[in-house]
Amino acid sequence: MSFIEVNGVGLRYALSGNGERTIVLIHEMGGALESWDEVAPRLAARGRVLRYDTRGAGLSQKVRGPLSIDTMVDDLDALLDALEIKGKVAVAGIAVGGAIALHAAVRLQSRVSAVIVTSPAIGIAPERRPGVLARVDAIERGGMQSAVADSMTAGYPAELRRDPARFAAFRARWLGNDPASYAAIYRMLAAMDLSTELAAITCPVLVVGGSLDRVRPPELAEPVAKLIPGARYQVVESGHYMAVQTPELLAATIAAFLDVVGA
Repeated sequence: MSFIEVNGVGLRYALSGNGERTIVLIHEMGGALESWDEVAPRLAARGRVLRYDTRGAGLSQKVRGPLSIDTMVDDLDALLDALEIKGKVAVAGIAVGGAIALHAAVRLQSRVSAVIVTSPAIGIAPERRPGVLARVDAIERGGMQSAVADSMTAGYPAELRRDPARFAAFRARWLGNDPASYAAIYRMLAAMDLSTELAAITCPVLVVGGSLDRVRPPELAEPVAKLIPGARYQVVESGHYMAVQTPELLAATIAAFLDVVGA
């Protein structure tokens, strides 16, 4: 793992595998590049795999004040330039990471060959925003501990805790988030609405819903697929933190889609 300064921010990244093709893996809100620890090796046999901590997450530079999805995509664009990754890349993202992937497909059409998103978070319904913003304020004041119980109950349900050590490690890493940066990313999500731009996506897209996801269940994931021309939609038995909970299943799903679309 390495660090690099691009687009005015210090980012931590990991680049593995070899070959001409590259897939970029973007973690969920509250996650880090470790979210993909058991997926990345399964994809590295296909080519290069790039993971990174998004701005404000993991060990990347923390943020204060407003943040936009455009900035997140600019970070990705600059990271690819700095690492001299030429040609088109496939991009996979979880939840807010999925939003970054989809927005990149709109803004960086010459750079994105295919997109895979799980439980994509493209915005928050207007009627839910006051409650969400109140939750964000509470996290910023009281720290991550104030929200961990609810987040784990909805996102990492009991059915997926067959490996207690894996769950405990995930929970502890989640608690290590910087509350102010987490709040900034959450407010970014609350303020955005990508639904109006998804029709402009021209590359192949797979939207994946988790049947055990109680944060963004399939009934919220499927409408996203319907907004994207030609997008495929699939439901798998997993939760919100799919890369951690069912890495083998997610890696196989990603690989199968990329094989079908030749990306």
